[in-house]
Amino acid sequence: MRNTAFLLLGVALLVIQSGLYRLIDAVHHAGATPSLLLPLVVFMGVHEYSIARGVALSFILGYLLDLFAAAPIGLFTLISVATFLVARVAGVRLAAQTLLTKVALAFVFALLESILLVVLTAILGGDPHRARALAALVPGHAVATAVLAPLIFRIAERVHVATIASPLPPEGGR
Repeated sequence: MRNTAFLLLGVALLVIQSGLYRLIDAVHHAGATPSLLLPLVVFMGVHEYSIARGVALSFILGYLLDLFAAAPIGLFTLISVATFLVARVAGVRLAAQTLLTKVALAFVFALLESILLVVLTAILGGDPHRARALAALVPGHAVATAVLAPLIFRIAERVHVATIASPLPPEGGR
C-alpha cells in the first residue's frame, strides 16, 4: 500500500512540476524550476525505508522523470537512485525534523543532483554548450527546490503515517 501511495504521490508531483516548468518558463526563469521529486526521494532515504524498496521506488520515479523531462533514458533514473542511497547513508546521522534541516537537506541534495546532471550531460552529451547552460541554472534550481521541500516533506510524512499498517486486534475478544 505504501509503495503505491508513494508512486502516486511521485506521479502527482511530476505533473505539478511539469506545470510549474511551463509557468516559470513563460516568464523566462526556467532555472528556478524546483525539483519536486527530489525531496520525496530524500524523505524515503532519511526515513528508514529498506534499501531494496527505496531503490526500486527511486528507480521507477527517476524513470518517470526521464519520460516527463524527455531526458536520455537512465539519466534521472541513475540520479534518483544515487540520491536515495546517499540520503540513506546520511539518514543514519541526520533526522529531517526541523524546518532548517529540511531546507538544508533539500538544498544540498539539489546541488548534488544538479552537479551530477551537468557532469553526466557533459560526458554523455555531444554539445558542451548544453552542459555550460545547465551549470548556470544550478543555483536557482537548488534554491527553488529548497524553498518547496518543507511542503513536500510534510505531504510525504502524511502519506507515510497514513500507510502505516495498524496491528490487528487480538482474536477471541481479548
